[in-house]
Amino acid sequence: MTTFMAQVADTGGVVQKVIDYIVGFGSLYGLKVLGAVLILIIGKIAATIAARIVRNVMVKAKAEVSVAGFVSSLVKYTILVFAVIAALAKFGVQTTSFIAVLGAAGLAVGLALQGSLANFAAGVLILIFRPFKVGDVINAGGALGKVQEIGIFTTTLDSPDTQRVIIPNAAITGGTITNLTANDTRRVDMTAGIGYGDDMGKAKQILEELLSKHPKVLEDPAPVVAVAELGDSSVNFVVRPWVKTEDYWEVKFELTRAIKESFDSQDVSIPFPQHDVHLFQEASA
Repeated sequence: MTTFMAQVADTGGVVQKVIDYIVGFGSLYGLKVLGAVLILIIGKIAATIAARIVRNVMVKAKAEVSVAGFVSSLVKYTILVFAVIAALAKFGVQTTSFIAVLGAAGLAVGLALQGSLANFAAGVLILIFRPFKVGDVINAGGALGKVQEIGIFTTTLDSPDTQRVIIPNAAITGGTITNLTANDTRRVDMTAGIGYGDDMGKAKQILEELLSKHPKVLEDPAPVVAVAELGDSSVNFVVRPWVKTEDYWEVKFELTRAIKESFDSQDVSIPFPQHDVHLFQEASA
């Protein structure tokens, strides 16, 4: 009986020690644990809200769904990482070195992938600001063609002779972008030369009649026909009609042919570059 009571007393002492340890641990770390949990909860809520806002903004800006999802996820997990670091700091963990390691790792990855990251950032800018869209004809990155696809890292064009051209997005945003089909109308710039001996009034009348009779030349803005240059062997007229963008090449080709045929039929010459050579014979001694 005495032995049993001694065992009970020993057990009670162990239990009391455990209880005292739990109470001491709770009083020491309870508030820290509570604070860390609150930081994680608030961080998760903030990350979710921020990701939703970023996604909605990009969708309203008509960005690609894949890009919007990627960027929103990147924002979400970045906030969560900072929340975890802040929670660890509540327990006295030295997060300075941890942040330094993450920064060094990020720098190394960034240097290794700087070309890809630059193309990604350029792709996001293209999708947000939309200097062009699929179906537009652009001159950018050293290539001319119709836009077939705007990707995260590259943009795909089809050249006028149907070659597939893939351009890094950074090369596009790093230079001038000319969108040939952004507007509904476009001006056709042509030059028609006549001989110095020809009647300028007659030539101008012919050109103006050709423009007025062409069904696809717009009346507003009004076309322009004017003497622009006295060249080496010709008097040059600028011929500048306005057309719908989709009619540009058709009108240009048809007018070029019509000008040649009209000048020929009405005896207006189209001179070609020529040189006069004068030979002098030296007198014999």
